[in-house]
Amino acid sequence: MAATLRPYQQAAREGIHAQWDGGRLRTLLVLPTGTGKTIVFAKITEDQVRAGDRVLILAHRGELLEQAADKLYRATGLTCAVEKAEQSCLTAWNRVVVGSVQTLMRPQRLAQFDHRYFGTIIIDEAHHAVTDGYRRILDWFGDARVLGVTATPDRGDLRNLGEVFDSLAYEYKLTQAIREGYLCKIMAQTIPLQLDISTVGMSGGDFAAEELGTALDPYLDQIAEQMTHYCRERRTVVFLPLIKTSQKFRDKLNTHGFRAAEVNGKSPDRAKIQADFAAGRYNVLCNSMLLTEGWDCPGVDCVVVLRPTKVRSLYSQMVGRGTRLSPETGKQNLLLLDFLWHTDRHELCRPADLICEDHAVAVQLTDTLAHAAAPQDLEEAVVQASTDVVAQREEALAKQLAEQRRKRARLVDPLQYEMSIQAEDLSGYVPAFGWESAPPTMQQTAALEKFGILPDAVDSAGKASLLLDRLAKRRNEGLTTPKQIRCLERYGFHHVGTWTFDQAARMITRISAGGWRGAPKGVNPKTYTPDFA
Repeated sequence: MAATLRPYQQAAREGIHAQWDGGRLRTLLVLPTGTGKTIVFAKITEDQVRAGDRVLILAHRGELLEQAADKLYRATGLTCAVEKAEQSCLTAWNRVVVGSVQTLMRPQRLAQFDHRYFGTIIIDEAHHAVTDGYRRILDWFGDARVLGVTATPDRGDLRNLGEVFDSLAYEYKLTQAIREGYLCKIMAQTIPLQLDISTVGMSGGDFAAEELGTALDPYLDQIAEQMTHYCRERRTVVFLPLIKTSQKFRDKLNTHGFRAAEVNGKSPDRAKIQADFAAGRYNVLCNSMLLTEGWDCPGVDCVVVLRPTKVRSLYSQMVGRGTRLSPETGKQNLLLLDFLWHTDRHELCRPADLICEDHAVAVQLTDTLAHAAAPQDLEEAVVQASTDVVAQREEALAKQLAEQRRKRARLVDPLQYEMSIQAEDLSGYVPAFGWESAPPTMQQTAALEKFGILPDAVDSAGKASLLLDRLAKRRNEGLTTPKQIRCLERYGFHHVGTWTFDQAARMITRISAGGWRGAPKGVNPKTYTPDFA
């Protein structure tokens, strides 16, 4: 019955306990859809029960509670009491409780519990935890250890979650999961059909669903026609903004030769339709945002997002319905169909946003996809986009450094260092938690100077911490130091951040032997690559 954790799941488990042991009692776990977040928090639950805690697992939908209880039992053998509607856990002997937020958030319900009744609280789909109901529960059990679990959020989501959580215990990226074979490759295809949603208003921070449905109606026939070219041999899920739009699109697809079905929250035969789709009786399943959470059908190998959104966590949930592996169905990859949404707002989520942390790289990749005639492997395409953006930044940086060289002759500008070692996570860093936004400490400033980095250009403690970690890691790995990078780039060498310490030292020795007059004879610094043998 015991489940064996994958390496990244075990690393996540250890990271969570390390945060709690270090005094950060409200921590986050970020795992992409399909990588087994429930298994991880089931093991954390087991750990905490063994340590003597009562554990509360919170979710905002009954289906998620049932799934959590089922997976917990299958992974650990632990059974759960329920705190939902008329069901109460107070008379149960179980050490684990699955609880409905809608029930437990009520003041009269909370008043039945001692403030220390639960020692650990786990929040599934933690991006919902910023709402008042969740906060009321967390405040009542204020001394409890808290774990929030969510799929890949963007930095904006993390800033919001930073109001509730103290730290990020572990993050496993979508690209890592694909590269390591735990999720399937994503092939993105931009369809040259421009859908005008420029007049659609906003509601609750996203596009208004009612207006989206109306705006989509004139395009449904054209979209169905386009899908005939890409989806005939695939098992496809389509996300739409409204039930009536979803039903209308199902009918359009059927007239174009698909075997399409539709499900929504009011469908009495929802379970049967989903089972029939999984069994292949339908090849397209339309829904109005019903299947974003808690529904697994690994055989899905095409996702069509006709519910444009600016919320990356929601976009990731939709695409995540098709990223699971399914060798038994012959699935080779996920095809993600992207449309040219015409909108005055630039924050619309696109396929590039699934794997690009750097905005400039995402813009470059989106442009590449828009002009591609065939589906593109997202992971491969982002490598080229990153290379292009790095080249553009290096050109701009060279001009900037030429102006500032005199002022910064002794210490290395962190931007120069980040560009040289091609660290996009450093150059695109944005503080998420309160402590990260504070100014660098005196100890951090002194340490940066010791490494040869100009501390004046590092504006936050979080950035300083990330930079110091990278500096220490590179030193341990025997890679170039900031001072070596500054020295060699002054003589026109490129990408010195990828050299080893010894390779850089040898070149500096050769330059010194020539009287510091320039690159050694026969060496073109613009094209020189050290011998990595």
